[in-house]
Amino acid sequence: MWFIHPKPVGSRKPVAVLVQRERLDSASRVTIDAPLMPLPVLGPGLVPASAPETVQFSVRYTLPEYVSFMWQHAGYIIRRRRIGTLATYWMQTKSTSSAALHFVTQGRSRNTYEFTIDTHGIVRASGSGVTLVPWGDVCSIRRYSRGFMMVLKRGTLPVPFRCLNAAQGESMVRFGESVRAATRL
Repeated sequence: MWFIHPKPVGSRKPVAVLVQRERLDSASRVTIDAPLMPLPVLGPGLVPASAPETVQFSVRYTLPEYVSFMWQHAGYIIRRRRIGTLATYWMQTKSTSSAALHFVTQGRSRNTYEFTIDTHGIVRASGSGVTLVPWGDVCSIRRYSRGFMMVLKRGTLPVPFRCLNAAQGESMVRFGESVRAATRL
């Protein structure tokens, strides 16, 4: 029966905050009028509420930059399979050339992408539309020689260092730590 689900009566505060307040009141016998600090949110976003600030930037990828990202990422993925050196090199070359061909045919160098990364997720806007990526779809954020690679459940999003200032780079590192901590849960 769905009618017996606990809901706060007379208050719009989440049930967890009400239970926490009740425990504190009964344990210390002190009335607390100030609102309690909310618990970190690890719900759909999987990033704590105390995560870094919003990171906003725009990027227009170049072919050499994109190929560098894909070469390093393919190398990481293929080396994890522990196949021979010759097979690793062949697969890495084939994968990177396929990604480069896809980059050229899709005309990615002509598009400017506007990114907004915050605690709710990742928003990528371009002339062709808007892509919303919740943190639940982000598997990891890896650091390569040219920037960060956000590995998603379906695909990747490269973020070049040239588009970020020092504070935004630190925020990306903290987002990566938050994603790593959320995947360990």
